[in-house]
Amino acid sequence: MRILGIDPGSRITGFGIIERVGGRVAYVESGCIRAGTGEFSGRLKVIFDSVRDVVAIYRPEQVAVERVFMHKNPDSALKLGHARGAALCALMMEGLKVSEYTPAEIKQATVGKGNATKAQVQHMIQALLKLPGIPREDAADALAVALCHLHTGQTLGRINRSAALTGGRRR
Repeated sequence: MRILGIDPGSRITGFGIIERVGGRVAYVESGCIRAGTGEFSGRLKVIFDSVRDVVAIYRPEQVAVERVFMHKNPDSALKLGHARGAALCALMMEGLKVSEYTPAEIKQATVGKGNATKAQVQHMIQALLKLPGIPREDAADALAVALCHLHTGQTLGRINRSAALTGGRRR
């Protein structure tokens, strides 16, 4: 199963792709979509087109995106929401179902604490995926989104199997 994680941003949108093969998780690719500093609507088009390109090249089966969190600056939150919307539209155009996770959920699933720093996320991503070096912040965040989705799916699968074995009764 191939999973694409996206960390949206109005200037830099990170993407990370992992693959579960049997019981192992393998790194496939990661990078940054650089929308530049030009006109905002042009940056949104870059994000839209680039996300579609990533999907066309890597053919993920599942996609996870970081949810928008409230910035101190409302203008920044709106721009982030627009960038996220451009990425979501690109994914929907490709017929992909999107799962969403908060920053705290992503950090909890990858680092073990919901208030982890960017450096801690980068370090854990490098260790968990056995990368030769520390990934860039946006790429590491996107890989963390993908890993969060994988771990959440595995946990829900175990819960569902357990419920089926017990006839839905709680122990």
